[in-house]
Amino acid sequence: MREGSIFFAREGGSYVLKFVGEVRLTLCASLDRHLEQMLAVGDIEHILVDLTETDTIDSTTLGLIAKLAVFARRLSLEQPTLVSTNEDITRILLTMGFDRIFLLLESLPTSLVDLQRVPFVQESEAAVRERIIDAHKVLMNLNESNREAFVDLVSALECYP
Repeated sequence: MREGSIFFAREGGSYVLKFVGEVRLTLCASLDRHLEQMLAVGDIEHILVDLTETDTIDSTTLGLIAKLAVFARRLSLEQPTLVSTNEDITRILLTMGFDRIFLLLESLPTSLVDLQRVPFVQESEAAVRERIIDAHKVLMNLNESNREAFVDLVSALECYP
């Protein structure tokens, strides 16, 4: 497995977020902070999430991606696009209800935009736990199946001192 990395590009009103390799919890603080900064800047009209080079992705990262779609809806942006060419990842996306909040594609549109790596952010264990809880709450709000799948995890994490 390739070490996970997250890249981004911004061209005019278009924003691209690309996940490469094994994308897990260790990148959640970096991703969440980056998304907050990106959304605060504004002037975004189109969002594309590229999972074409993603080997594995965990539920925390998926929750943060879902959070991006929720924010896009709140800002009255067009429905974000998510591209996945990995059948296993696509199946997870469909099971979790991502087709309700993203336009799902099986191939990546051609783009000339140069990508930059999202800066890594190191956080305390407590801050990471809060990001995990928030990300899973977003997933839980997508459908009842997700709620059932993650309610115990969220409850356990919320009880942790």
